[in-house]
Amino acid sequence: MADVTAKSDAQKESEAAVDTFRQELGPFVVAAQKTRMPMIFTDVEPGHPVIFANDAFLKLTGYAREEVLAKSFQSLLALGVDSETMPIVEAAFGGECDRDPEIHYKRKNGSEFWASMFVSPVCDESGTVVQHFVSFADLTDHRQDNARCKMLIDELNHRVKNTLSTVQSIVTQALRRPAEPEAIREAIESRILALSRSHDLLTNSNWEGAGLHDLVDTALHPFEVVAGHGERFTIVGDNVHLSPKTALSVAIALHELATNAVKYGAFSNDAGKIAIDWTVSSAVEDRLVLRWRERDGPPVTPPTHKGFGSWVIERGLAHELGGKVTLEYLSHGVACTIDIPVPTEANE
Repeated sequence: MADVTAKSDAQKESEAAVDTFRQELGPFVVAAQKTRMPMIFTDVEPGHPVIFANDAFLKLTGYAREEVLAKSFQSLLALGVDSETMPIVEAAFGGECDRDPEIHYKRKNGSEFWASMFVSPVCDESGTVVQHFVSFADLTDHRQDNARCKMLIDELNHRVKNTLSTVQSIVTQALRRPAEPEAIREAIESRILALSRSHDLLTNSNWEGAGLHDLVDTALHPFEVVAGHGERFTIVGDNVHLSPKTALSVAIALHELATNAVKYGAFSNDAGKIAIDWTVSSAVEDRLVLRWRERDGPPVTPPTHKGFGSWVIERGLAHELGGKVTLEYLSHGVACTIDIPVPTEANE
């Protein structure tokens, strides 16, 4: 739209009328020129050529004044505007629109914006419409906020469903084997609390993910045997950013490993130690390899059957994240290697 189209005699006459209008009502025109609300005058000719544009309109659209004058109003609309838009625009100019339409426009640089248009006729002494006065209210931020709110609501619904699915799995697995009611209550409650702490961590980052160091600290913090005994465990690795889904699954797995260590493993005596480290490799795709290694705890006896904790670690991560888990009950301590992809937010 950089080229200036030659103006018709009718358009020149209309501009002359606006100049007369400017001279007769100078202060009003100056106010219109400088007001923060975008405004234009258009001719009554087909296409509604622009014959006046104030500074706010030029700022909104990015055009110079000479690039706008004599251009049709339709040329300001975004490319690909649907066929329903033009009748609405014409109805607004004809005073037949029962509401102020919200129209999709384009700027000089190709970007687009949404704005409400308010059309008022300008009449001569005989009541004949000689021009149209059009003002605009930029709705771009409003529409973007609405779109973001919808996206967040959809994302919230998705996360709530995932969380409820996780809780259902926790309850189902806890009830699968006979146990005392108190043991069942403790198994369910502790895991839901672990899930809740992970949610708090993600909420603090607006659910944009979590660092693995932060996640490990959050998972281990509730265990009293860990608090204040930093010499009993080591954590080595960068604060790798994990997506929300990955963070929740890893947090539950860490909770299960820590629970087992407190009950039976390295944290069940006064000498046991745990080393946690991880690396990220990118041979084919970015994958996180996390290792949990216990030592100096009581001698380890492999379990005769796998409980819910083992199921969460081995099957849960494989199912939720497409990961590979190796859980070993070595004589000197439990060792667990978790190998999972590290997805981006878009691929989650």
